[in-house]
Amino acid sequence: MSMLERAEAAERKMAEDLERAVVKSAIYTSGERDPREGAPPRPPGKKVMMGADPRLPKMPDKPTLFDFFTLRFGPTQHMLQSARLAQKNGLPEHLVMACLVHDIGVAGFIRGDHGYWAAQLMEPYIDEEASWAIRYHQALRFFPDESVGYAYPKSYIDLFGADYVPDPYIQRDYQYARNHKWYMSSRQICVNDLYAFDANVKVELEEFTDVVGRNFKQPKEGLGFDASPSSHMWRTIMWPTKYL
Repeated sequence: MSMLERAEAAERKMAEDLERAVVKSAIYTSGERDPREGAPPRPPGKKVMMGADPRLPKMPDKPTLFDFFTLRFGPTQHMLQSARLAQKNGLPEHLVMACLVHDIGVAGFIRGDHGYWAAQLMEPYIDEEASWAIRYHQALRFFPDESVGYAYPKSYIDLFGADYVPDPYIQRDYQYARNHKWYMSSRQICVNDLYAFDANVKVELEEFTDVVGRNFKQPKEGLGFDASPSSHMWRTIMWPTKYL
């Protein structure tokens, strides 16, 4: 078997060992297979997953942002380094907060359009300017600004090719953001984002306890249970294999 086939076989074995069947959503498997094919048949006699997946760490009853960082997000060192760099560069605290969470779309939800997703996740809980900055860093990162020393990332040439042209909606949003009063706030995420990939630096999440305490409106019910416009997204991250 190929490596992919072995990985799929191991995953099937893990799923078979569960008490309940895991039925993955279309977007979960799209690309690996045509989503129009539908999900594999449910194993006879098994109920489907309708809550916490036992293969994942248990979340607290009232999850905090830090709980998602430690129990659900993928690697977050880049965001932590970005936030520390923003502090060193003298950014106001609400933008340090923005740098700390600007890539949570990548870390916990989905890579495509991660700036828009991250902003939507954070909008009910942080300063309006900060969430706006997170949203539009998605577009600004593709366009240089010599006034702040931001060049088009060389890594993007390697990742996307030298002939890559941003989609029309990205170009549109760049033009909108470029003329907005908060343009420089969003651009500062790019500036403190680009150079925050040092494998030799280790930043601890606890360094930002006070920043988060002052700049994040933690719901008393817990993230995902406060009926905010983005609470369903937090629940999706918490229970990624929930059937309905």
